[in-house]
Amino acid sequence: MNNIFRPALVLFALLSALTGLIYPMVVTGAAKALFPSQAAGSLIVLDGTTVGSKLIGQNFSDPKHFWGRPSATAPQPYNASASGGSNQGPLNPALTDAVKARVEALRAADPGNTAPVPVDLVTASASGLDPDISPAAANYQAARVARVRGVPVEQVNALIAKNTQAPLWGLLGESRVNVLALNLELDKAK
Repeated sequence: MNNIFRPALVLFALLSALTGLIYPMVVTGAAKALFPSQAAGSLIVLDGTTVGSKLIGQNFSDPKHFWGRPSATAPQPYNASASGGSNQGPLNPALTDAVKARVEALRAADPGNTAPVPVDLVTASASGLDPDISPAAANYQAARVARVRGVPVEQVNALIAKNTQAPLWGLLGESRVNVLALNLELDKAK
């Protein structure tokens, strides 16, 4: 009986050490050496203080800031520990009501803006944590942000253009604007 259990236990211990300790340590070390920012969470540090991550949205509600996509996480928006969408389909009345309320809030914040509201400003992403908006969503908000801050809209549009990221390798994904990075640039440009 000892002849059966001993090799099994030795193999179990070796594989546990290899796959549970050695491999994760090697992969983590390589990631930290080759991609230090990404391995640390793509954090944005301002004056020695971490203000957020490039990968997780934040809740901006002040009219002087750009607003991101709505978050479906609970109990608070952009709660990374509760990542997930609302799972509401396009025929769900709750989704229709939420979208209508979001459109009304955007219209109330900028009554002079009669342009169509970009869809990413009124619908949550699948994760509920999307840090980016489309350039159209940023441009939709530019006049409001410029008016509230008392700066020319051209200056705000220049910051939007500067913070617009092209699709990966020019092919993958859509152009996007990181809301946190844009708002930090706006705050810096006082």
